[in-house]
Order: sequence, then C-alpha cells, then structure tokens
Amino acid sequence: MDIVKKLLVAMGFDPDISLCIKSSSTLDQLNDFLDALVRRARLVNFNEIELYFGGDVINLKDCNSPRNEMEALHSILEAIDKSPSAENYATKNIQQCLREEIILRIDNVRKKIEEETVIIKDFGCDKEKGLLDWGVENGVKTKLDIARVEGAGRGAIAKEDLQVGDIAMEIPVSIIISEELLYESEMFPILEKVDGISEETMLLLWSMKEKYNKNSKFKLYFNSLPDDFQTGLSFGISAVMALDGSLLLEEIMLAKEHLRTQYDELFPALSNYNPNIFPPELYTWEKFLWACELWYSNSMKVIFTDGKLRTCLIPIAGFLNHSICPHIMNYGRIDAKTNSLKFPLSRKCGLGEQCFLSYGNLSSSHLLTFYGFLPKGDNPFDVIPLDFDIAQDVESEFGASACEWSSHMVRGTWLSKNNEMFYYGLPPPLLDHLRRARNPAWRSNDLTQEILESEIDVLGDLSSTFEGMMEALSDEELEERGNESWDVKLAMEFKILQRRIVSSILTSCNAGCDLLQSELLKLAP
Repeated sequence: MDIVKKLLVAMGFDPDISLCIKSSSTLDQLNDFLDALVRRARLVNFNEIELYFGGDVINLKDCNSPRNEMEALHSILEAIDKSPSAENYATKNIQQCLREEIILRIDNVRKKIEEETVIIKDFGCDKEKGLLDWGVENGVKTKLDIARVEGAGRGAIAKEDLQVGDIAMEIPVSIIISEELLYESEMFPILEKVDGISEETMLLLWSMKEKYNKNSKFKLYFNSLPDDFQTGLSFGISAVMALDGSLLLEEIMLAKEHLRTQYDELFPALSNYNPNIFPPELYTWEKFLWACELWYSNSMKVIFTDGKLRTCLIPIAGFLNHSICPHIMNYGRIDAKTNSLKFPLSRKCGLGEQCFLSYGNLSSSHLLTFYGFLPKGDNPFDVIPLDFDIAQDVESEFGASACEWSSHMVRGTWLSKNNEMFYYGLPPPLLDHLRRARNPAWRSNDLTQEILESEIDVLGDLSSTFEGMMEALSDEELEERGNESWDVKLAMEFKILQRRIVSSILTSCNAGCDLLQSELLKLAP
C-alpha cells in the first residue's frame, strides 16, 4: 500500500471504493459530497514535497496550498466535463450544480491570492509590441497584451475579462523554436559528430548564432530579448559573498562551474575547426552564458503530436511571468487538431490584470539561480534539505514509515496547520526518523515520562542543528544595506528568506519543548 492509500485510509476513505451521489440529493448533501471529493483530490494531486509536509489528517482537512487546491478542483471539474451527458433532468442538474460550485470555489482561491497589477506607463514596449504584431501575422491568437509591470518587468496583461477554460494564448507550431530548426542548419552535421553533446546544447549553440542573423525568421524575437537576463548565474563577487552561509552559494557555484566546463569542452575547438560556422566572436564565454540563461529562463517542455517531449523557445509566451498560484497551470502539449500550443485559464483573469503561468513546482533558490527572481507569497517548495543516514524504520503511527522517504527536509513552519503535540508544525517523517534513531519501538500511545523526555531530546537535537545554521546565516548588515546592485539585493532577499525559515523551525522546537514540559508537570507526583 503506497503513501497516498495509507493517508486516504487515515482520512476515513476506502481508496478502492468510488464516491457516489444520488440524483435526489439536497443542496447540503451535494456540498458534503463535493467536500469529500475535494479532500480526496487534494491528496491525489499532492507531489512528493506536499506529501512529505502535509501527510497528516489535520493538514488535509483544508486547503493545503493554492496550487494544490487549484489542481484538486480542476481534476474534479475535468472528471465532470468528461462524464457522459446525463439523459434525465435530475442528473443533469446535479452535474451543473457541482460544476457551478467548483467554479465558485476556484474563484474563492483567486480572491485569497489576487495581486494588484501596476503598469509602468513611462517605459515603452516597442520591441515587445513589434514581436506581438509579428506573432499575430504568423497565426498567434491572443487575448493578452504586453506591458511593463511594477516588480515584474515585462508581463502579459488581459485585454478583456477571461473566464476559467478560456484560451488566453495560442501559438502555432510554425513559430516555435525547436530541434527541427537545428536539423536544417549547416552546423548540425558537425555537432552530431561531437561525443556526448545533447540536442539541447546543439540548439543552444544554434541560437547563439541565430541571434545575429539579420535574415532570421526570428529576428524580432531575438531583438526583444534583454541584453542581460540577471539570473543567479550572472551574480558578481559581492552577491556571491552575500550568500555566504546559505546552500544557494554552493548551488550557484556548482552550476557556473558545470557551464564553464561545458563551454571549455566545445570552444575554442569548434571555432578552430570551422570558424565560418562557429565564428569566435559569436562564441565567447559571455555569449555562451547569455544563451544558457535564455534557455534556462525562457524554454518550455512541450509534447508534440509525435509524442516526443522537446525543449523549445516559444516567442510571445515568454512574456508570461511565474506565480505560486498562476492563471495557467495545464499546458505543454500540442493540439493535434489545430497544430498549436494552447494556454487555457485555470482561474479568472480580469481586464488589465497580469496573467501568470506556472514554471513548475520550483523552490525560490532554483527560481533565483535560473530565472533571476524570488516569487511573491509563501512558496511551499522552499525547503532546506537535511543530510541524514536513512535507516530501515518500522511503519509509523503517523502514516508512512520514515524509510519510505529517501531524504528529509524542512520548510517554514507557518505553512503547517498542525501544531499539536508530536507535530509542532514540523514534518512528521523527519520527527519520526529522529525518534526511531533513539528508540526503534517509539510509540505515543502512552504519555509516559520516558516518552515525553525523549521527545524533548529530539526537539533539542533538531534545535541545535538549526541554531548552527542560523549563526551561519547571520549578517549584521543584512537589513541595513541600501544602494546595492541588483544581484546583491537579490542575494540579501534570499538570505532573509532562509533566516525566516530557520527562525520558524527554532520557534516551533521551543514551543514544542514548552508544551512537553507542561505535560511532564502534570505527571509529577
């Protein structure tokens, strides 16, 4: 039995039995039925990180995160829309009532996380507008415009009120930059002979030259791109030093080292071999890094009609910014009927509102390194990994056994709804692992002095770990610095976020110890 099935059972559901509703049901019965469906759908739509942190009954009673809630509601909506059309009026009415209630609940999620869109009118978007016009001339259909948005740079703005299911943008395959263009180029016969080179790297090298091709079909697209992407890969020495004490420092250094090694394996060898196809002035390290940042921050994974997953650049769609609760969540497959990539809305987007896309379930460290920004709001994927030896544990009373997790982690405890004894807002698998490292037969059935004292020791050990981490992240000038460069400011914002997470762990450990001490006093003779 896997983790999801175990949790379904813990919630009182039989995973092998379908939920049914009678056509004669009252409105209250319909709502109860939908509540049960949503609770199951939340769990079914959990990814591994959400299962790790949210895998207990209390956390599953309500909305776990905006993303998960949207996925859960849409999975039910999709099931209703795909169900056979009912023949009798009562059943049709049930389906319609359920659909309307789901749309209402989706809108309620939107209201909780809605962001104000402030358009900067003093900055022109001539290049972007020119690209948009070119796209429309080449078959793009869009209900979005391009503008400069405060705090986001370029963004896609709704030209009208858009509803759930509306297609915000449709891009024909003919203007998608994929490996097919590489195969037609003069450099492909040379690159395919290079040992170990991937198609993604070949396409990156193709784009480095195509950027300067005056006759390129994609000239307006390349002209619309920034001269500097300002991702973590472009951090200067001061910004790197500002990250001292954080795991992101190592992540960025390793990423840049990998890219530099990759570049040195290709150049100057390719330019020396064929300078006409690989002109040295177009294949410098700086231009290679720019191209890497382009593909990291703007590419999308798309499934084509032949079933193959390809990494692509998609002109105009690149103006869609990321959000932890986006308007567009389900995209990435070419529609065989229209031979186009469609971007349908998962929630409403009002006139003049910025329309957001999901780049994926990514941590802030990943978004900073490869995209150059930190998302607004609480990111449920901001985790700090922990290095433990994973032993073979017996099954836990809290759900999955700790050995079912290949690694352990923490995140901000403000995201947890369960601060009761033996939880404290901390991830159950981590606590279970630490307990069983001390006592393999640990159980909380009896609140004995031994159990409570052992629990205090567990929280004490965890607290000691994060006290050291907090000290490493300390920086007296962190919040006092003023006129710093973009990269230093971004590095400091990330470090403040890390300190907030670590601080929440320490607070939860201390609160848990206080709770346990109170229980010990009750046991005193």
